[in-house]
Amino acid sequence: MLKVTLEQWRMFYSVVEYGGFNQASQGVYKSQSSIHNAVGKIEQSLGVKLFKIEGRKTVLTEAGELMLRRAKLLLEEARDVEAIALTLSRGVETSLKIAVDEVFPRALLYSALEQVSHLYPLVQVEVVESILSGSSELLADDDVEIAISPFHSGAGFNESLCHVVFVAVASPLHPLNTLERKLTLDDLKSHRQIVVRDSSHGAKESQANDGWLKADKRWTVSHFQTSIDMICKGLGFAWLPLNLIEEQLEGGRLQPLPLQENAKRYAQLYLTFKDGDRLGPAAKSFVEALRVQCQSLPEA
Repeated sequence: MLKVTLEQWRMFYSVVEYGGFNQASQGVYKSQSSIHNAVGKIEQSLGVKLFKIEGRKTVLTEAGELMLRRAKLLLEEARDVEAIALTLSRGVETSLKIAVDEVFPRALLYSALEQVSHLYPLVQVEVVESILSGSSELLADDDVEIAISPFHSGAGFNESLCHVVFVAVASPLHPLNTLERKLTLDDLKSHRQIVVRDSSHGAKESQANDGWLKADKRWTVSHFQTSIDMICKGLGFAWLPLNLIEEQLEGGRLQPLPLQENAKRYAQLYLTFKDGDRLGPAAKSFVEALRVQCQSLPEA
């Protein structure tokens, strides 16, 4: 028999989460005495002191810090169990939310979604397009069930899905494409680079400027299509995903830069989700269809 209930651990965690007993009572809609009693029973049952008073603040003891980490894992696991049970009770899910990095080949995405729609025509699908760590953030915040991202998820399932080739390009009339010689990276620094920003709200500056050469001139945009349009008009250069610019290359609106080195770059994309047991039939079908589609891609 367990000495401490899950609800008592939840009350303990709420004191830390909300910053005090009074704040916790308002946050979880429990009386302050109920929360004090719950914490007191934990301390009495386990023989540890969880909190101490410093001035006017209630702070964790060393034992409380350790218990907090364990309690957090326990509560997260309990929520996962309930979520899995809810998925099982519902059968086929009514909706599926997927975060997809904009560089992922659209033809593969559409084909996988078409297969899911054929099997589960009533499932509503929402695709959220993102840049860099945006997909990972959406997954971490439980805004989507599945993410296709260039970053590993901090926890859960991570699978190498495919790689994307980036090509350094500019307009055929851009000065960099009229020098009639091989270019160095130093040649690029005096020209405007078009950078696509990280769509994550918590992106660090280093992520937001991923791929930037420290050029003297820089324009930052939110979507790859904007970058493509600008570069086609001769407004700058960039490394762009090959799968997004094949039409512009064939039509002569974009031209690869004749770099001595680093003319191509490669980005690995990952299929990520938190817990496979929480995925419904439609989500699992999408994952399998995506894997099959990506098997047709050439190796890096």
